[in-house]
Amino acid sequence: MDRRLFLASLAGSAGGLALPAPAAAQGRKPSDVEACVDRGLDYLKRIQNGDGHWEAQGGQYPTSMTGLAGMAMLMEGSTVREGRYSDQIRKAVNWFLAPQRVRENGLIGDPNNPTETQRYMYGQGFGTLFLACCYGEEEDVAQRKRLEAVVTKAIDFIARAQTRKTHRKAEGREVEIGGWGYVSATDNNSFDEGSVTITQLQALRAARNAGIKVPKETIDKALAYLEACTTNDGGIVYNYTGNSANGQGRPPLTAAAICCGFSGGQYRGELPKKWLKNCQRHIWPTVARGRVAHDEYQTYYFAQAMYALGDNRWAELFPDEPAETRLTWSKYKEAMYPYLMEAQNRTDGSWQSGFVGNVFSTAVNLTVLQLEKGILPIYQR
Repeated sequence: MDRRLFLASLAGSAGGLALPAPAAAQGRKPSDVEACVDRGLDYLKRIQNGDGHWEAQGGQYPTSMTGLAGMAMLMEGSTVREGRYSDQIRKAVNWFLAPQRVRENGLIGDPNNPTETQRYMYGQGFGTLFLACCYGEEEDVAQRKRLEAVVTKAIDFIARAQTRKTHRKAEGREVEIGGWGYVSATDNNSFDEGSVTITQLQALRAARNAGIKVPKETIDKALAYLEACTTNDGGIVYNYTGNSANGQGRPPLTAAAICCGFSGGQYRGELPKKWLKNCQRHIWPTVARGRVAHDEYQTYYFAQAMYALGDNRWAELFPDEPAETRLTWSKYKEAMYPYLMEAQNRTDGSWQSGFVGNVFSTAVNLTVLQLEKGILPIYQR
């Protein structure tokens, strides 16, 4: 599989040149953040296609881009029924529910789109995440039933698309594990990898938060998969090999695993502690310098992990660590927010870095800047 394809390339690229510290970013006020968010959301509003979808550069990845852009608008506080961006959210939902898109087998990603044919599971995850969050706010009875049916089938599709493997743990015990690849396991035998697995896990959590039944065994096998993909250094490898402990961890995937571990209730175990320490060694030094080139995927998940930590959880997990080296949300925000605001295009409100294009970069940065609103359960502490 070509590693340049879509988010897989981003998940593997934690390196790059640090951006210089912008002097103008010092002394920002909360109102500056709000104005920055408003500009970004208005940009997404202006470029939404007439039928309700968003797309990456060159018309690529419409399913994923619509899910991510829609999530950024939901985080503002708008819903399908009210708010500044309700029209855009409703149009996006209707695009997903259009008869030509809804499939009986629950597939949301579009295998007929040339840019999604070989990686439709990304769209499956991000699309399901968005629709599950919309479902909880929908009051129109008929539309609510349609959403419930689509999300329920989408979850069933995700469960069937999971790989099935047996992993032997260090103590000799065998456990069932299961991740996801770019397409369903029914289409690609047993290939799976970390970035797609994380995307499906967040979709499953959002559906569960909305009251839609999610198979427990699916989540259990996925969390076991992440554990099996953890190196001795606490990093998450690109894909499961059976000998992952000796592999090379990918910092962006490790940050993403923290989010999923926390959402699965793993707050105090040794596994999330290993992931956090790995991120402290490999990601935090770059955060302290500001953004790293082409790091949107890493930023998207590491910000969520830091917000979930808040300002006290690191000390609870590592009570013997000195205060000056502890990772906290306040430290992350102080280091990152000025760079995000300074990097925004003041003319149109977009962010323009990244491999995938402006919609992806803008949606990711808006997600980070709106975490403190705590509106969506998927991003709450």
